[in-house]
Amino acid sequence: MPQIIETSGHIAGVDEAGRGPLAGPVIAAAVILDVANSIEGLADSKVLSASRREELAALIKDRALCWALGRAEVEEIDRLNILRASLLAMKRAVATLSLSPELALVDGNQAPELVCAVRTVVRGDATVPAISAASILAKVARDAEMDELDKRFPGYGFSRHKGYPTSAHLLSLEKLGVSSIHRRSFAPVRRLLG
Repeated sequence: MPQIIETSGHIAGVDEAGRGPLAGPVIAAAVILDVANSIEGLADSKVLSASRREELAALIKDRALCWALGRAEVEEIDRLNILRASLLAMKRAVATLSLSPELALVDGNQAPELVCAVRTVVRGDATVPAISAASILAKVARDAEMDELDKRFPGYGFSRHKGYPTSAHLLSLEKLGVSSIHRRSFAPVRRLLG
């Protein structure tokens, strides 16, 4: 059931994609929806098909008041840890919005440091439309990037598993070794590096 949040100013929904993979960046999105131009079908990106996510991402970009992406690179993930890197990506996404939100609603139970008020919402990607929209944009952007990285790093299967630790990915890691886009701080990769 969608949550209703009362405020007189703009509300940004914020979410990230890519905390669990062994490779690639973590990408966050921030979205301020237009309450007068609603989008049907917003949901947690993980329950939507890839084609439906693409359709909704196009609608979000067209109908939202504004949206922005932020990211943290593999080197930052390894230096900071994945939680802090995810919060940094969220901070960068919100800072890039063309409108300043009064409130940011962030999926989960950890909040980035922002210049506006912040509220965390556990399972917000399934219950708060603006967070659902951010979830979709982040996932679509990251999946597209992993498809591109699949061309630059053939053999790992990034376009199939998007960097997640599937058995096929782990096998290719053992066979091909650790690439420059693998997260060295993640246990399966760290083990291979000895």
